[in-house]
Amino acid sequence: MVQLYNLHPFGSQRVVPCRQEPGRFCCGRDVLFVASAAGSCRVEAFAVREQGHCEPLGAFATLGPVRRMAHSPAGDYLVTIEEKGKASFLRAYVNWRCMSAGSARVCVRMVGHKMEESYRETLKEQMSIVEMPLSDPPLCISCCPVSGDLLVGCKNKLVMFCLKYVVINQNLTVLDFERSLILHIDNLIPAEVAFCARHVAITTELDVLILKLELAQPHAARTERRGAAPGGPLRAGVKDEGPSTHALQLELDEFIICQKPVELLGEESARCEIPVTLESTELPTEHTERFQVRYLLFRCFTPDQSPFGFCEETKLHSLQLLPVYRTGSSGTAQEETENKRELLSLFCFFSLPHAGYLYSLGKSVELISTYQYSEKSEQAVLTRQFLHVITSESLQCFTVRCSAAAARDEDPYIDTTVKACPPVALDVCTLRMQLFIGPRAICHFKNHIILLTKADTEDITERRKPARRMLSGKTDSIKSRTNSESEPGWNLYIINTVSTIQLYREMVDYSRTYENARTESCIHLLSEAHLLVRAALMEPRFLRPDEEEELLRAFRESCAALGDCYSRCDTKDYHLALPYYRMSGLPVAEVLKRTVSEGDETQTYERGFMFYLTHSLNEDLNEELTKESANKVLQIFCVADPVQLPHILCSPCMGNVCPSAAVRCLQQVEKVMPSVVLTLTKASMALRMGDLMMYEHEMDSYKEMLCSGSERAVPQLLVDFWEALLVVCSQEETLQQLLLRLISQYVWRISKRQLPETKPLKTTEDLINSCNHFGLIFPWVTCIMSVGSPSDKDCHEDISKLQSLLCGPSVDVAAVLPALEPLPGGAGLAVRVLGCSRRGQRGAAVEQLLRSCPRAAALYVQHELSGDRRTVWWNKLLPELCERTRLAGSDCPALISSLQETLSVVAVELELRDFLSLLPEDGTAAFFLPHLLHCSQKQLPPCNSEGLRGPNTRSGLREKSEGNEQ
Repeated sequence: MVQLYNLHPFGSQRVVPCRQEPGRFCCGRDVLFVASAAGSCRVEAFAVREQGHCEPLGAFATLGPVRRMAHSPAGDYLVTIEEKGKASFLRAYVNWRCMSAGSARVCVRMVGHKMEESYRETLKEQMSIVEMPLSDPPLCISCCPVSGDLLVGCKNKLVMFCLKYVVINQNLTVLDFERSLILHIDNLIPAEVAFCARHVAITTELDVLILKLELAQPHAARTERRGAAPGGPLRAGVKDEGPSTHALQLELDEFIICQKPVELLGEESARCEIPVTLESTELPTEHTERFQVRYLLFRCFTPDQSPFGFCEETKLHSLQLLPVYRTGSSGTAQEETENKRELLSLFCFFSLPHAGYLYSLGKSVELISTYQYSEKSEQAVLTRQFLHVITSESLQCFTVRCSAAAARDEDPYIDTTVKACPPVALDVCTLRMQLFIGPRAICHFKNHIILLTKADTEDITERRKPARRMLSGKTDSIKSRTNSESEPGWNLYIINTVSTIQLYREMVDYSRTYENARTESCIHLLSEAHLLVRAALMEPRFLRPDEEEELLRAFRESCAALGDCYSRCDTKDYHLALPYYRMSGLPVAEVLKRTVSEGDETQTYERGFMFYLTHSLNEDLNEELTKESANKVLQIFCVADPVQLPHILCSPCMGNVCPSAAVRCLQQVEKVMPSVVLTLTKASMALRMGDLMMYEHEMDSYKEMLCSGSERAVPQLLVDFWEALLVVCSQEETLQQLLLRLISQYVWRISKRQLPETKPLKTTEDLINSCNHFGLIFPWVTCIMSVGSPSDKDCHEDISKLQSLLCGPSVDVAAVLPALEPLPGGAGLAVRVLGCSRRGQRGAAVEQLLRSCPRAAALYVQHELSGDRRTVWWNKLLPELCERTRLAGSDCPALISSLQETLSVVAVELELRDFLSLLPEDGTAAFFLPHLLHCSQKQLPPCNSEGLRGPNTRSGLREKSEGNEQ
């Protein structure tokens, strides 16, 4: 694997026209702040334009030399740690841009103090210096890029200041700060802190601790303020074993105990021996937010973690939290100030002199990349696209994996057959090692790198040699600087990194050198180019519309190039050819042109290409291949994967394939692996050629395909296919056609006692569970079938499927009635009664049941009739049953059973007077007496009995009864 690519990410360089030697510097949204070195108390501000041009904005004096400084994009303020005498001061410079307009007014005030009335009218035109007193000297600072809050590191504690917008009047809003939270951390002296989106990263000389402040319930917050800290001793590696510990310590006084390196991720990091206690300093209100601490990462290094053995200078440096925002969130500077961007991912970087470490702080904390430097590093800065590292002699550029991790956070469907992204664990590489004399400090701003160089005295002569100037771009001369000022050999450069498109093109050109010899290296470099473009697209607020369109074209181009690599390379990740080709937007025909060589009959096709082609053709694509392309696909599968030919030829894309050529290929496959699907495919090709004899021959080859047996016979395979279509059919017209075909086939089989030639793929129960058009069979239908003829049992499956369809909600009964007429026996009765019920002819249905199957009559009325229709129980069914039972006598026990069941229902639902009025005058008293007793003894609430009887029936029966009594 190639580890170093000699690419050219650095473009032209320009010198920042500083008046005095820089000591500290930092970048803002479009500005560079430079603090003078020791001996001067001054900060200069420069506007950074296109191509690295610098224009002085102004300068302001500081209280003393600046030891630390940082700029906050939210609020656009500069915060510094300054020294005067032996004291350190924390100051924030607000509204500093008024200097560029020529104003020299300065207001100095303490944090949180009210502005005096005399300042209210002039605050717009003056810079405010906000002094923030602390009980302990400030050591390090960090501004949250999301909220603008300030975090200050002191010995054994961190102090958080919230950024506030104070409204003076409708035309004037000023910034202020409020000390809101103190994190007490025992036995810790922070060397660097980083603060972003409530994530806090702290480094000492050899330890790293990352915490997250989470909103807590009131009782949880109180617990944290009392000092409860999770975890126990870990770093010492010695358990507390009581009095014997002291004796052991006496024996070890003359030995040096080397601490082992430790890495704890996620919940495990709470086991470190660094307790954190929260102290809220805000005035308590009902809206005060309470926080608790969650440990994310603890890592402890040792002084000997160096490739060159023990090193006393082994110290951590360059701590940084890098936020990545969701694509498409707010893009203007004003919206950025208003904190409307949605945070997507967060990354943490820190470095030792010879190695750097990049972690992802998402749902889980994981180490993404480890960077090994060729020589001792001085400082490093992480961007979304690169890691820039300075050593004693060079500026180095490494690739990063932030965009790969963020892409997976933003889109959960990455790494499927639809989308892909290079892996987070992809090997990092060095893009460039650019020589410089004496790099001392570095920071990053958009597509610019600000680099401070300071040569030693003996290097001044060497520095003037043109061979050491490796960058060929422009260098601004500074007319205001005298020869004596330039003699010490320091310079502050703005190095313009080349555009993403330019570097992408260089990577693609470079990858072609490995295209044939080392395919893995080709994939690696193309993946780097893809991630480069993806990272730029994930931050569209820095792009012009024409740049974004060009990047989108490059993105699709890189996807196509990666698809080509995975389709030609025999790797374990060959399946990635499919998602990359899909992301490229290329049609299948274009992929064929890119991959298949014309006239090369010896060409072989790798697994990646066949995987892509098989999946693309088997799916429902709107693309129809031309005759030339379809025949090319046919030849490819004949050579590479002939078993797939029957399925490929059934694809809608292959409609223009030559049928005679397809038949010849299928005949070759049939010699090796015959199948029903292959024979059906040959039959379809014969139909397209108009060869009916060949079609009939192929269709008669298998029993499962027996159409010539009868004019109306349909193969069971086709019936299975129709049943399967019902599950997915959504068009009403097609649905009714399918239902009619299935019902006609069921009826024909039942009437002819014709069994299917093969076992159906799905039973009635399977269809009811998987398809809404099949309904549960009604109980009264089951009752009819239980007394049906024995011949019905021969076609039980077809009968139950037919009845299930008629019990379902989808069949148009009027359209299928003619097809139902031939049915005999119990199956015919059940179907005819179902037809009457579906058309609302319930009286006719009851007549048929009383005539042919009285046992099912009561079940039918109980199932079908409810509400107002329940009067049929006593006005229609009861008198009819009484009359039929009287005529039949004891010869029809089914009628007697149905009559008793009906009397049981009527006795519950009617009052005694109404019940008596319905009984026949010549009835047998002993037969009706138990039901009359039950009716007289029931205790029903008036509202319930009224509801069961319906509003009009009871009164009508009562009037009839009273008339008979008179």
